[in-house]
Amino acid sequence: MADAVEPELASAQANSIVSAPPDAGPRTLTSESRDTIDEPIFPPLQNNAGAETDSLLSSGTIGAPSRPGMGPGVGDDNDEDEPAVARPFHRTSSPDSGARSGPSMSGQDEDGEGATDGTAGSRFGHKMHKFSLYETASRFYIVGGDVTERRYRILKIDRTDDEDASELSITDDKTVYSQKDMNQLLDTIDDGNKHLGGLKLRCTTWGLLGFIKFTGPWYMLLITKKSTVALIGGHSVYQVDGTDLIPLTSRAFKTDQRNTEESRFLGILNNLDLTRSFYYSYSYDITHTLQYNITRERLALNNGQPCCVDDDFNSMFVWNNHLLQPARELLHKPYDWCRPIIHGYMDQSAVSIYGRTAHITIIARRSRYFAGARFLKRGANDLGYVANDVETEQIVSEALTTSFHAPGPKFFASPAYTSYVQHRGSIPLYWTQDNTGVTPKPMIELNLVDPFYTAAALHFDNLFERYGAPIYVLNLVKARERTPRESKLLEEYGRAIEYLNQFLPAGKTIIHHAWDMSRAAKSPNEDVIATLEIIGEKVVQTTGFFHNGDGHTSPIRTQDGVVRTNCIDCLDRTNAAQFVIGKRALGHQLHALGILEDTVVNYDTDAVNLFTHMYHDHGDTIAVQYGGSQLVNTMETYRKINQWTSHSRDMIESFKRYYNNSFLDGQRQEAYNLFLGNYIFSQGQPMLWDLATDYYLHHEDPRMWLDEKRRKRNYINWFTPKHLQPRVLEPYPPMKRDSRKMQVSVVDDYWLEYYRPSTLSSLVKMFPYKMNSTIKYIPFKTAQEGRWDLSPFRVRTTEGLQHTHTVDSQQQEQQQEPAEQKNNNKGRKKEVTIVAPHDDMPHLSGRGGISWLLQSYPSSRDRDTCTTNGNGNNTNNGQGQGQDQQQPQSIMKEQQQQQQQTTVEEKGGGGGGGGGYGEKQSALEKSRAAQWTFTKVVHESLNPTVSAAEQEDYARYVSHPHNLPLVVSSEIPAMSEIDAEYIEYVHGSWQTEGLHTTTTTVGGSSSSSAGEDDSNRAMYQEHMQIGTNQNPLTVTEEDAQKKRYKAYRKWLRGKSLFKQQPVD
Repeated sequence: MADAVEPELASAQANSIVSAPPDAGPRTLTSESRDTIDEPIFPPLQNNAGAETDSLLSSGTIGAPSRPGMGPGVGDDNDEDEPAVARPFHRTSSPDSGARSGPSMSGQDEDGEGATDGTAGSRFGHKMHKFSLYETASRFYIVGGDVTERRYRILKIDRTDDEDASELSITDDKTVYSQKDMNQLLDTIDDGNKHLGGLKLRCTTWGLLGFIKFTGPWYMLLITKKSTVALIGGHSVYQVDGTDLIPLTSRAFKTDQRNTEESRFLGILNNLDLTRSFYYSYSYDITHTLQYNITRERLALNNGQPCCVDDDFNSMFVWNNHLLQPARELLHKPYDWCRPIIHGYMDQSAVSIYGRTAHITIIARRSRYFAGARFLKRGANDLGYVANDVETEQIVSEALTTSFHAPGPKFFASPAYTSYVQHRGSIPLYWTQDNTGVTPKPMIELNLVDPFYTAAALHFDNLFERYGAPIYVLNLVKARERTPRESKLLEEYGRAIEYLNQFLPAGKTIIHHAWDMSRAAKSPNEDVIATLEIIGEKVVQTTGFFHNGDGHTSPIRTQDGVVRTNCIDCLDRTNAAQFVIGKRALGHQLHALGILEDTVVNYDTDAVNLFTHMYHDHGDTIAVQYGGSQLVNTMETYRKINQWTSHSRDMIESFKRYYNNSFLDGQRQEAYNLFLGNYIFSQGQPMLWDLATDYYLHHEDPRMWLDEKRRKRNYINWFTPKHLQPRVLEPYPPMKRDSRKMQVSVVDDYWLEYYRPSTLSSLVKMFPYKMNSTIKYIPFKTAQEGRWDLSPFRVRTTEGLQHTHTVDSQQQEQQQEPAEQKNNNKGRKKEVTIVAPHDDMPHLSGRGGISWLLQSYPSSRDRDTCTTNGNGNNTNNGQGQGQDQQQPQSIMKEQQQQQQQTTVEEKGGGGGGGGGYGEKQSALEKSRAAQWTFTKVVHESLNPTVSAAEQEDYARYVSHPHNLPLVVSSEIPAMSEIDAEYIEYVHGSWQTEGLHTTTTTVGGSSSSSAGEDDSNRAMYQEHMQIGTNQNPLTVTEEDAQKKRYKAYRKWLRGKSLFKQQPVD
């Protein structure tokens, strides 16, 4: 039957198919109606499967096509311009609309009377964006449509009943069909297969990821769901949200239950979640950096022809490269149907600057070479590829124009695009860690000491090829340890770089900067962020950054070299260092775009807070992919502003990382090896799960070492000289007359992809409108009242504009306070009152929540500049501080000091900030108050200071003259040295009789003095015994029960000065 369909397919290519009668109403092809209809009706094709089609489907005018294989909720995508699940093609009921073929890029086929020959002027004219998978008894048919949904192509894939079929049969029909012709072709295929069940819609898809085979049949991997994550130069970048693995077998095929190996291979592949952190694009090469893409396009234009992006993907970051191999062998243009995907991280946010918008895009590309889990992939292999190799690029662009082009037109010469690239990767030495035990930190073993450091030489030569020179190595491993672990790698890594540098030319050597970041973070005297800021500025000045331009009206800058950051895992410390370096580069990029006057962007601004969240998500994603858990130490940890609650989070992440490394990393590693093609099943070879180690799957075959044709590396000239040449982007050449008439669509299809001229779009549903932005950091009510600085580069400290307004109101109330009320306040008893912090303080939830805690306290140097005036108020004699740097008010206030604010709140004051001190505190506010107060107490105890007034009082106390002599001896001095008033006391009767009560007899009755009472006598004796105690300052167990030791008893029970919680 397959052969019987070929004549119909050929006749369709010759445009000799007779169209259906115009009055043939649209119907649904179902199993019940197939025997009663003469001509099958399929889902109608339409340019825009939007609201009009949905209304027809809902009203019953067009029967809803059956869509087997599609998940629930497919029809619930009406609220999105770009639905997550692709809609199937629809047949048109009007012959006029169906006969109107879409115009080609060259405008040569406006009549639409036949299929084009596939030679349209645009290189993007035949790239498919949306697909529908149809099936018959013997074949799969994939119908693809371009971005305009006016041109269609068809791909034929044969189904097989042979489980051991080794050949994959794919036929690419190079004909570009119009909407009418595709309808006729589908009718013809269905007619030829009617007796076998006809043509059915299997599912819809956004593209093919490739084909894979284990022990049985071939499988086809499809993208079923996607979501937009970024927009670069008008080209959308999508994240894979759903996939489907379809076997290329017939309907009657039944899996052999005895073939347990096939089921196990499928189970291993399912351990790799392709819906997490996999990205692709239809028209932008996300496997290369922006600098490489712009340079490639400009170079091709200078040569007089547009370049072909599909022939130049960086295979290092194409994770489905193994699945694409069959398509590359069988298809003439495989990337018209298949999409290469990268693995890593991608995010985009907007910074709003008084009407100007800058987009920040972060792209992390993980290498597929030597990829794996944390303890299973360490160091480098013998090919020079390292574990956890991730390239991070940050693109900062101004959204004045959408495309990469400048007016003129000057293609790919827009000065609104900048980029900066960093690199992270494991230390390029032969080292491993054995995680077979239960130790969270296994010992590090240097398996092979190569005197020529071949692996490191191959690795750095590859970095020179990708980024140029110099390479700035920022090594953050520990330098001093009780038991040498990381320090062993530090010494060996240093020797490797020293050996390689002796052969490099001057100015191109590897810059090695070793710094024990972990030790610095634990030291109270070192500022980790300040040190990283200095390093980051030096790195950016060394490597530079890319800034596009035409070279005439706008300068061109290129990045030469890269910073390579590593710690032992390349996760926590590395991500913090990359963030600081990226922050310094962000300032330079914004300055180059004319947005900032300076190159410095301060912390705690809306722009840096947004950038921090992006890098935290970036670090968490990379850590989950390699280590199994999110970051343990975040930026708040190194800035020393993390909350107490983050300690429990860090413990949980550490436990998750330990659990994944011990029990789940083996399964993940098998999934990586199977998906990436490191392991390919072959008869007679052991199964993947039977391998004792995957060492030989990631290293070069030892048999290749004996091959005489294999080029041996030179131990001295280990580098490639041309890789050390600086990256050059030539100025835009003078425009020729012919190029002035060239349309942008010839070199770039961003207009059709982004603006969708024939599609009804809604602004609120566009991705740039929904993009995360600094505008979301602005409080709406405060901004409306004009009391908020809208600049994203304004430092948001503890005291904002609302607090300033509140303080001004309090000062006015204080000036108007009656004198009687002031006098009444003097006699009021002082007591401690716990109040809630300001409502306009930043929230403590999430990362960076209590950065205001430590920033609110002035340093000792700032406190030294404060003196006390005559009224007792502090005045700053140093540099004047802005309203955002006012001294924070402690939550421990005396009643006299708080009375003024209470009065303001009772009168409805407080600056309109919403919520004052007089309101009832919630549990969260009380917790914040306790944290704030305790942090202040700890800070003041760790940083003790003495004010000028206290120092003056102490000096006056010490130098005060004593009029009475001090008793320094028990001997009685001479009579001449004793004053007359003390002579009687010295020679008194107490020396012989003691201080006992004296009894006198008056008239035969006895009377006693006051000391005669028993209770007074006991108290008197106890008082006299204090002087005989050997340790008068020691509190004994008997003393603890006395009333004056009540506070001491509480302290012994573990109570702090607050009642909220005990002391640890």
